[in-house]
Amino acid sequence: MMRELISDCVHCGFCLPTCPTYVLWGQEMDSPRGRINLMAQRLEGEPLSPSMIRHFDQCLGCMACVTACPSGVKYDKLITQTRADIPARGLIFHLFPYPRRLRLLRWPMWLYQKATRGRRLFGRWKRLGMWESLMPPIAKKAKSTGPTRDRRATVGMLTGCVQSAFFPHVNAATERVLRAEGCDVLPFPKQGCCGALSVHSGRIEEAKRFARKLLDAIDVDGIDYFVVNAAGCGSALKEYGSLLPEDPRAEALARKVRDLSEVLVELGPVAPRRAASEVIAYHDACHLAHAQGVRAQPRALLGPVAELEEPEICCGSAGVWNLRHPEAARELGDRKARAVLATGAATVVTSNPGCLMQIRAALDRMGATVKVIHTAEHLDSMIIDRD
Repeated sequence: MMRELISDCVHCGFCLPTCPTYVLWGQEMDSPRGRINLMAQRLEGEPLSPSMIRHFDQCLGCMACVTACPSGVKYDKLITQTRADIPARGLIFHLFPYPRRLRLLRWPMWLYQKATRGRRLFGRWKRLGMWESLMPPIAKKAKSTGPTRDRRATVGMLTGCVQSAFFPHVNAATERVLRAEGCDVLPFPKQGCCGALSVHSGRIEEAKRFARKLLDAIDVDGIDYFVVNAAGCGSALKEYGSLLPEDPRAEALARKVRDLSEVLVELGPVAPRRAASEVIAYHDACHLAHAQGVRAQPRALLGPVAELEEPEICCGSAGVWNLRHPEAARELGDRKARAVLATGAATVVTSNPGCLMQIRAALDRMGATVKVIHTAEHLDSMIIDRD
């Protein structure tokens, strides 16, 4: 299988200008075709060296190369299979896929933010400073209840890990928008991690365990759609059929998975909305645009948007990549922030929690006052006459 996928690459180089690490460093081995060359060497018997591990580990997994490739190389499958042989950081995988553990951090993070009043205490240390800048503001949980208007569909909604712990207001906004558009939203309170972080890191058996638990918590037959508001999670859920081919529920759920923007466009928005008062900038989250191919739907809902330069270049979040490579992530974040500022927009909208934190941190470093919000929050703010 690996050999066949590798042979699809004709080394044309179309991937190079879309690859964040190649753009940063200009090193062939830090490009998709360079990493594919290393994969081929491994198949020929070359041992997995520390140098190889470093180049594979430095890949963001943004999938921009998949979009750019004229030969249809399935780089996403190649890098996932390769990473299965690379040791991953244990702490990350003992924390981030567990919403309850993440929620335990809310209280100390709130105390820290209240005590420091927005000041950065670790700015002189690059790694600690980067981690500190990514800390999301801890706010009170928003209400998500509301009447369903003229029911048109019954949906489930992924609450997520980071999203539920640090962005519950985004989940609340998502539910309010769905209800305003005629969707009954079933809670499925026992759901946990979907396994996206694990599958994108090559931890396939771990991802399967998370997927099975999620399937056990959801009534797949009782919903028309399963709505997701985090791009990385959506891309993983749409591949459940491949992850768990032996479980018919997996493919059944995958067929019903939709990004929030997809389901709203499919149904056709009917809730009354305010006219847009300003042009906003829109940032394509990598796993929405490249992995899922969802680009037109958010724009159709948002109305006129200012397009960013280099939209194919990742902001540097890439799951937990910015925690593992903070200096490179800072460079990519600053690059994206400059693209946002060049539009002159007062607000930038995106559809992934990692992107929200990454872009907000970069804009803060530049002293910019641009508002960074989730697509669901913007749509929620535009809807009127909810009663």
